[in-house]
Amino acid sequence: MNNLLSAKRTYHLTKRVFHISPEKNDVNLDYFFNPRSVAVVGASNKKGKVGYSVMRNIIDDGFKGKIFPINLREEKIFGLKCYCSLTEIEDPIDVCVVVVPAKHVLGVAEECGQKKVKGLIVITAGFKEVGHEGAELEDKLVEICKKYNMRMLGPNVVGMSSYMGNGQIFNASFAPRAPIPGKIAFLSQSGAMLTSILDWSLNEGIGFSKFVSLGNKSDLNETDFIEALIDDPDTEVILCYLENIVEGERFMDVTTCSSKPIIILKSGTSAAGAKAASSHTGALAGADIAYTKAFQQTGVIRAESIQDLFDYAVSLSMQPTPKGKSVAIITNAGGPGIVCTDAVEREGLKIANFMPETIKKLRENLPAEAAVFNPIDVIGDAKADRYDFALGTCLEDENVHMAIVIMAPTATTEFRKTAQAVIQHAKAFPDKPVVGAFIGGHSVVEATIMLKDANIPCYAFPEQAVKALKGLVLHSDYQMSIETCDGPPVFPNINKRQVQEIFETVEKDGRKVLLEPEAISVVEAYGIPVPKTKLSTNPREAVTFANEIGYPIVMKISSPQILHKSDIGGVVVGVKSDAEVRRHYREIVDRAVRAMPRAVIYGVEIQQMSKLPDAKELIIGMNRDPTFGPMIMTGFGGIFVNFLQDVSFRINHKGITRKEALAMISETKVYSLLQGVRGQAPSDIDSLIDVICRIGKLVTDFEQINEIDINPIFVFQQGTGSLALDVKITLR
Repeated sequence: MNNLLSAKRTYHLTKRVFHISPEKNDVNLDYFFNPRSVAVVGASNKKGKVGYSVMRNIIDDGFKGKIFPINLREEKIFGLKCYCSLTEIEDPIDVCVVVVPAKHVLGVAEECGQKKVKGLIVITAGFKEVGHEGAELEDKLVEICKKYNMRMLGPNVVGMSSYMGNGQIFNASFAPRAPIPGKIAFLSQSGAMLTSILDWSLNEGIGFSKFVSLGNKSDLNETDFIEALIDDPDTEVILCYLENIVEGERFMDVTTCSSKPIIILKSGTSAAGAKAASSHTGALAGADIAYTKAFQQTGVIRAESIQDLFDYAVSLSMQPTPKGKSVAIITNAGGPGIVCTDAVEREGLKIANFMPETIKKLRENLPAEAAVFNPIDVIGDAKADRYDFALGTCLEDENVHMAIVIMAPTATTEFRKTAQAVIQHAKAFPDKPVVGAFIGGHSVVEATIMLKDANIPCYAFPEQAVKALKGLVLHSDYQMSIETCDGPPVFPNINKRQVQEIFETVEKDGRKVLLEPEAISVVEAYGIPVPKTKLSTNPREAVTFANEIGYPIVMKISSPQILHKSDIGGVVVGVKSDAEVRRHYREIVDRAVRAMPRAVIYGVEIQQMSKLPDAKELIIGMNRDPTFGPMIMTGFGGIFVNFLQDVSFRINHKGITRKEALAMISETKVYSLLQGVRGQAPSDIDSLIDVICRIGKLVTDFEQINEIDINPIFVFQQGTGSLALDVKITLR
């Protein structure tokens, strides 16, 4: 079982062209993964002490480098000479493991810096996780590390282990024991999760190349380790349990470039974590949507449970990348076959449609009672020879990309012989993933072990097998999607200076919310079509502007505090005369004052009213996520946007491509209307794509923009463009 995950996976990849050029952080973690020497400050001879467990693990798990225990009261620890301080050691030290009380850690770190230690593993707790004083102590610890250019894992960690080859494991942790060597790297923000998974993996025979407790992540974080593991020859799959991501934009840079599967279980997904936002975009973006989109856009596979995390990991470390989504199911029981079929469709895979010759061959060679369409039910009395024939036949079918073999115990079931047949067919078709779902207890154990030893995942239930195949498909789909990626469009005729001047005026005025004429001028500077708009400060000025723009017009209250004007009667549409302008001016202001007495009112906006032949109302917005940066939204707009919630999101990571913008639109229900239904002409989808990309460029250029809402943006018939009618912008 120790070599369970040792087989090299085959990737069907071509040269990839990225539209993102990641900025490397130059994090070299080889001295953590493959150190030549280690010091343990706080080493101990006493069982039950963390310093004892760390020393025992380093020695017992075969570390062949130099080991220096540090303890003021001991002469020898585990038979090794003990030192009073690092300064007594003449040899260079790659890594220092720190297990002394928190109050002594700063002094140890200072000594490590003077000794030119490359890396610290601070197992000690008692830092920011315990409150303000601990946070101050942690800040000082980070300052010392920066001062001496040391990198630190922790504080507050279980430690880490790294498989170094030749039977050698660097296990600098106080976990009960080291993991089995394998090809999976596991990073965990929770120490308890790490040790629990370790204990579980030993029974399951799942092996690891690296096992890292991230702790408080005050220096090294998940992105640092992911970047290093992408280049690690001993790692084929990267797993993470994370509660947050520290450097969101850099995380997207690094993960986008990974040909290795990255699977993350992200906790803290409830809506209770969402922050209040004034824009529609912010209100509709739940606590977790930014993580979901960041993962999707970078090819990270998101696990919904611990079970998923390892089901994905095992299949991705054992099986080839599939060339499609079509699954063949072979079963000896109808019920599990139906359950598996439902799971295939639920997870976005496809039930393979067999070619006519495949069906003919199955019908001629299987019992009359057998089901020869997909799933193939070889019926309950099936022995190994029937499974052998059915699996081989369907794998020969070019419409089949993957297969699931289901077995339920009966008096005639031959688990061991069937497992041998599955292994032979998997070898004969190395580009088609095959997984098992052997349902039962004692009777399936031996066959399950046989399959796993042959690098064929075998699960207790069909749903797990389907999830495992889904992980393969997700990774394959992303790899194919980035083989030829266009970059964000270039917009030569934008006026950044105009936008900068508007923002400077707003900031001098002590405001965060732009008045609508200002907001319209901002998007207009980036080539987004807008109606003529002017701000009047009295009825007489309003009449003058209305005549300049031309009747009919729209009148809107102008106040930074009143973001949703129609809610308080602050908008009047279709004003056609000077007398109406004067009357509505007073009425709009009166309604605003009654609704929001403390609001600062700058006047009434006079806006061109556009003819709207068959125009569709959409919304385009942006909310700046604190982790990943600007998040763009589009979808069905108008006054019911929050009620209907027909919207789609993307992280604006260095711009939105036209392909991404189209994908956003196509994910919404309103896309069907834009394409034209019931004889209506199609809408100008290209102009909508253009506006989305221009908003992406705007928020990339100006990081001070916190929120944008264009609601509605009218999209006219194909070839006639679009118009951003109502624009709101809030600065950070």
